[in-house]
Order: sequence, then structure tokens, then C-alpha cells
Amino acid sequence: MTIDFAKDRPIYLQLVESICGDIIKGKLQSGDKLPSVREFALDSGVNVNTVQRVYKELEVMALTETKRGQGTFITTDMQAIDMMREQMKTQVAQQFVASIQSLGFTVEEIIDVLKRQEG
Repeated sequence: MTIDFAKDRPIYLQLVESICGDIIKGKLQSGDKLPSVREFALDSGVNVNTVQRVYKELEVMALTETKRGQGTFITTDMQAIDMMREQMKTQVAQQFVASIQSLGFTVEEIIDVLKRQEG
């Protein structure tokens, strides 16, 4: 399954965000084993070095733990997962607000629309 990547952002960041999204959506659970670097590179159609960078970034973010001889696993530290979830939520909200403001809408107008969507 080769992924279509956006040309304006580094591939490794797009893969990191994809894995974070899978954690948030529950596709990846705490303690789950990630594919090997080679396996992930083949599946995503990217260079092995790119996947190594992805796994290193996830480890720096405290979202994965590498166990020598066993592989890379999603952290069991729920606080780290919750923190990543909050950071992604804030980032998406900031991007959304910047986008609507660039179109001339106010935040209040969009909140009103969102409230009507809930009903």
C-alpha cells in the first residue's frame, strides 16, 4: 500500500502524524508492536532511512518503546498518549481557525455553524 504524500511537507512528518492518528483513532493500541522498519518501508513505499527517522521521532515523543531484539511498541504510558492527543487537537484547531479567518469568517460564525451541526 503505497501512500500519496503531500509535496509541501517532509514524508517522515506525514508518517509520524499518520501513526499518531492511528493511535488516536484506536487502530493502534498501547502495547501494540509496530512493523519492522523494512516491513513498514515496503508497505508505505518509502526508504528504510525515512522509517528509521519516523521511529526515532516517535521514540523522542515518548510514544514508542524499542525493545532490543523484539521490535518497536506503542508506549504503555497513557499520559504520553494523552499529551500527544491534546497537542494534535490544538494543532488541528489552530490550522482550522487560521483557514476560516483567511476566508473572512469569524470564529463566532463557525462556532454557530458547528452548534447547529450537533443538533
